Amino acid sequence: MTFKGVVVGALLVLGVGLDLLAAIGMVAMRDTLDRLHYVGAAGFSVVAISAAILVEESFSVVGDQAIVAGLASLLTTPVLVHVTARTERIRRHGRWELAAGERVDRVRR
Repeated sequence: MTFKGVVVGALLVLGVGLDLLAAIGMVAMRDTLDRLHYVGAAGFSVVAISAAILVEESFSVVGDQAIVAGLASLLTTPVLVHVTARTERIRRHGRWELAAGERVDRVRR
């Protein structure tokens, strides 16, 4: 096996491993806000898989599309997680800002 093949294999294992951990974490968590932490890990798995495609295909049409997909995932995942968390807070409390004197709820486990 060549060095290129080892790098591609390692990146694919990393990407699929992050996806599996994210899926297990999302199933294991009870609360929506807890589950959102694992969505971020799934976003980084796309970057690892895109890097594997780029190493395999080099800078070609397919490699360039992998770069675009990886960058899009890297930039949009945190925004989508934040918007989802804010929407959940609005659904629970009717607003997203803290009222005067209001404290953040702590989950007791």
